[in-house]
Amino acid sequence: MPEPPKLALARQQLARVQVASTDPVDWSDLALYAFYALENAVAAAADHFGVSWQTTHPSKVAAARTLNTKHGLTDVAALLTTLNILRKSEAYGETPPPRSTTAEDIAREVEQFIESVASLF
Repeated sequence: MPEPPKLALARQQLARVQVASTDPVDWSDLALYAFYALENAVAAAADHFGVSWQTTHPSKVAAARTLNTKHGLTDVAALLTTLNILRKSEAYGETPPPRSTTAEDIAREVEQFIESVASLF
């Protein structure tokens, strides 16, 4: 089965995450591309399993939860929420960034999820 376009896009975005997560960390790019890569990987997996989703962040968080509970994929709902907050923090500077994990941890978690989705195809 060929790789779906959403997963291919997630891989492209992951490449930018990996660059942004190296020293010196570019938190703005890391937050943006990790968020997009993870959402695209969730969408690809949701499409594969027939889990409905819409083009909103809350819908993709809900899809991520369903993918975990009904299909055994890693639960990335909390990471999606953290990345969305970090993305907004970096873009608007309105809230302090949640830096509860390292840049390397974020890159690794996003990559692992993308690889688990890729194994479906």
